[in-house]
Amino acid sequence: VQLQASGGGLVQAGGSLRLSCAASGSINSLNYMGWYRQAPGKQREFVALMSNMGSTIYADSVRGRFTVSRDNAIDTIYLQMHSLKVEDTAVYYCNAAQSGRISWGQGTQVTVSS
Repeated sequence: VQLQASGGGLVQAGGSLRLSCAASGSINSLNYMGWYRQAPGKQREFVALMSNMGSTIYADSVRGRFTVSRDNAIDTIYLQMHSLKVEDTAVYYCNAAQSGRISWGQGTQVTVSS
């Protein structure tokens, strides 16, 4: 599956953004879809995921501020981000798992200014 992430941008601390990740095929066939991020000089880290059953998992650093959701009709998942912090600045990537194979999108930059 091919993934296309979008929605990044520049926002002030305390603000909100919504990221989108569109899949090239039906997301119903995927085991899960998720979000990771990579800040400058740091390793890529897990942010959130949603299974094909709709269950969600969040990193401790974003729980309560970020929400992952999906729209099966347009094969897209979202990452709604509220109360953004400077430390949320990173390139955000979506990924998907299908039959043991992991696919990654190209990443979208989120910059949070103080």
